Amino acid sequence: MTVLPDPDVVAGLDHWRTLHAGQQPTWPDPDALAVATAELAASPPLVFAGEADRLRDLLGRAGRGEAFLLQGGDCAETFAEATADRIRNKIKTILQMAIVLTYGASLPVIKMGRMAGQYAKPRSSDDEARDGVVLPAYRGDAVNAHDFTPESRRPDPQRMVRAYHTSAATLNLIRAFTAGGFADMRRVHEWNRGFMANPAYARYEALAAEIDRAIRFMAAAGADFDGLRTVEFFSSHEALLLDYERALTRFDSRTGHPYDCSAHFLWIGERTREIDGAHVDFLSRVTNPIGVKLGPSTSAETALALQDKLNPDGVPGRLTFITRMGAGRIRDVLPSLVEKVEAGGNPVTWVCDPMHGNTFAAPSGYKTRDFGVVLDEVKGFFEVHSALGTVPGGLHVELTGDDVTEVMGGSEEIDDIGLSRRYETLVDPRLNHQQSLEMAFQVAEMLRER
Repeated sequence: MTVLPDPDVVAGLDHWRTLHAGQQPTWPDPDALAVATAELAASPPLVFAGEADRLRDLLGRAGRGEAFLLQGGDCAETFAEATADRIRNKIKTILQMAIVLTYGASLPVIKMGRMAGQYAKPRSSDDEARDGVVLPAYRGDAVNAHDFTPESRRPDPQRMVRAYHTSAATLNLIRAFTAGGFADMRRVHEWNRGFMANPAYARYEALAAEIDRAIRFMAAAGADFDGLRTVEFFSSHEALLLDYERALTRFDSRTGHPYDCSAHFLWIGERTREIDGAHVDFLSRVTNPIGVKLGPSTSAETALALQDKLNPDGVPGRLTFITRMGAGRIRDVLPSLVEKVEAGGNPVTWVCDPMHGNTFAAPSGYKTRDFGVVLDEVKGFFEVHSALGTVPGGLHVELTGDDVTEVMGGSEEIDDIGLSRRYETLVDPRLNHQQSLEMAFQVAEMLRER
């Protein structure tokens, strides 16, 4: 039986258009925008309501300490890098990290990529100036191109259509890799081929040998391996371009409820979380599990108001608070926030983003982060929750499966000079494959001790 959506619910999905919507591009041609959004609205959904519901239930478990979220991927995806090899490498890195966390901490790990939709980014200024020339800022491939020319920087709504099709191709590969045997835990050694030897990989190989021994024992005991051959893998991105998100909203035929079918999980950024703003209003009306980034200036009153607006019914797993405080401040500002939110009784899943509060410009001019500082914020996150008796529910990191040199430190000891060897990001620096594995080992130990 098909349940028709409530007309008032349908109308409410466009209420955001009457509110302030920050970080939106200035589309130069309204007619072209209408054509693009109409094409998106007529396109098939990228994800399905049942998948989003499943993720919400899993995130509820993470909020209770029964699972742990690992969310990773690019700061900003680009069309040029949506190749099979790069997608596979990112999935492989996340799966390797998940194996380390699962086996090391004896805890189910929810695997989620900042993938198949992270094509738009907020910017500190609408414009960029170079040598006296002022052009629109690069807002991600879903809006404009990175080249500093008037033609490239002109916002083009057809890029949202291209983002949709590129996301669909990416999701197709993700599903093939995670359901077609690539994710079989018995292939952990194969995943390490092709990478140079270093301490992080050597440590991973030792753990992989332990996993192999455990699997052989289970096989000898007649255990069923169906659960080891495939994994659940969810997609996520920042719900920044509201024209794109609204156009991809669909109604579930089972319940009549609206879902933003551009991804399983959407989050609201630090710059767009105004309680009376368009982003909060729109995501309050869809049924997906959602997140909100909270920086060091976030008051408990703001967090509680966001809870009331985004999860008034107190559904476990519906709302995730992603804290991005900075290593130097997390131990001072997070305790009061967590304490007051938890006292309100409305369930929330706490996740740490140790990347965005720790960005700086290196002497060479590269925008970078220090691996040790990033890791220290994760340690602070766990320390705060341990002291309060609350649950650290997950980790949100910007990473790539490639051997880039964008974040300083790690066992490779990347320094300022080393950043230039392979600095590829167009926006924010990412952990490379080795640094991602190093972080997984450290976090596994924190989970074991919590």
